[in-house]
Order: sequence, then C-alpha cells, then structure tokens
Amino acid sequence: MTWHAITLTDLQSLLSRDLADCTAEQREFFVQANFAPAKWRLSPWGDDGGGFWVVAVHRDRVLWYNDIEEGFNVSRFESPGDIPSDEYWCNQDHLDWALRKLKGEQGTRLGPPQSLGDP
Repeated sequence: MTWHAITLTDLQSLLSRDLADCTAEQREFFVQANFAPAKWRLSPWGDDGGGFWVVAVHRDRVLWYNDIEEGFNVSRFESPGDIPSDEYWCNQDHLDWALRKLKGEQGTRLGPPQSLGDP
C-alpha cells in the first residue's frame, strides 16, 4: 500500500467530525486557537507529503495532523512553519485529547506515555 498525504478537503471533514465529538469548551478553545490549515515542515517524516497540516497554535505549542499515523499531535515549536524533528510524535490521538494537550491540561509531556501508568 502506498501512502498519500491527506488532502485539505479530507482534513477539514475529519476536523468537522472530530469537533462534533468535543465538548463545548473544547470547541470554543479550538475556535480561539485555530487558523486556516497550513503545511509546516517536519523533516524528514513530512518531506514526502510537503509537510504536515497544522490547524491550531497556543503559546509555544502547535496542533498538527500526522497523516502517516492518522492521528493528531501536539508539539512545541520556535519558528512558525517548522516543527523541530525532536518533536515528531505518532500518538494517533483524537482531536479532543490533542486539544487537552494543546491547552496544557495534560501536563507538560507531549509525546507518547513512557510507561503504561503515564497519563
């Protein structure tokens, strides 16, 4: 099977579907933090797809969709347009969980749990 980057249309459909499952508070937060989806570089993983779609920013964190792993991720960033390579995650999170991380409700750890007991 050959991987193909998610299209903007498919991403927008996914966002609409997942936002419907979010709480009213999460939807309100997303409205405040989101912007028109834009591709940000995250090399080397995103190179073949022209980057990953970023859909929201809050403080030093960016919410992006990993279409290789098919899940939302939150990473730290320093420069708009670039996600540092050490901030690549493949959490496969649904939007509601990723919004909690973006807002900082899940502590400071953004990557996958280190053990089964980690939040």
